Amino acid sequence: MIVVERIDPSGGTAHRISIRGHEIVADMSGADGHDAGPDPHDLYDAALGACKAMTMLWYAQRNAIPVEDIHVGVVRDASEERKGIYKLTTRIALTGPMSDEQHDRLIAVAAKCPVHKLMTEVETQIETVAVPRGRDPEGR
Repeated sequence: MIVVERIDPSGGTAHRISIRGHEIVADMSGADGHDAGPDPHDLYDAALGACKAMTMLWYAQRNAIPVEDIHVGVVRDASEERKGIYKLTTRIALTGPMSDEQHDRLIAVAAKCPVHKLMTEVETQIETVAVPRGRDPEGR
């Protein structure tokens, strides 16, 4: 379970995200928050970049492709988000003594990463449940 909780209930907008034994701070950016961490859109976009990078590395390791560095940039165009269009462009740079064919295979594999598929091919269903006041939100 992922848990998100406000860091300072008496003020501020930052939240702690706990995932297994890891913690990330998220906050609202700009005039609405204090920018103490990435905002939720940043985290969504970063998930895509991280998945592409890790998928390429996983594939390279299993296929003996000599990749040295993997750099994935993610650029967001949310100008039409309210119209139902959220555009992400990923720019991938790879280094290492690989052939052009190996390079092209890694780029093709990036488009098949699980988060890319999740964002483009899967219907996500979300249920929002209110926990009775005073109860443990994690159901323990």
